[in-house]
Amino acid sequence: MPRPPVTGPGRSRCVYPGTFDPFTAGHRDLVDRSRRLFDHVTVLVAVNAGKQPARTGEQRAQEIRAALPADWGNVTVVAWSGLTADYCKRHAAAAIVRGVRNALDAERESQLAAMNEALGVPTVFLPARPELATVSSTAVRATTT
Repeated sequence: MPRPPVTGPGRSRCVYPGTFDPFTAGHRDLVDRSRRLFDHVTVLVAVNAGKQPARTGEQRAQEIRAALPADWGNVTVVAWSGLTADYCKRHAAAAIVRGVRNALDAERESQLAAMNEALGVPTVFLPARPELATVSSTAVRATTT
């Protein structure tokens, strides 16, 4: 069962959105680092049929919940089929967190960040740790199929 939302003065909430198909060691590392920077992190599992994920958003969310340590009490995982900025506004999230592995990621993520900033939600970029920079869901899927 997800924790109730963290709200109130001085509380900082962020959203870490993604398809997470599958959830990788790099994703887990970003959740861990984010939960140390913010009072609460919501891992927002995108429900995007255009990406044709192998499992439903709720199935992916359940898998992520099971993969995260139980003592990470300030992390919630939910499936969402809308704009990330809308979720942030509805749940008082102060920022979107995105990981950046390389220059191509930075360019693509900067475009998304500009759009979300225009919608009133800033983005915080966290660089991938060097040992995880080559990990991608696409590469993991290719090795498991």
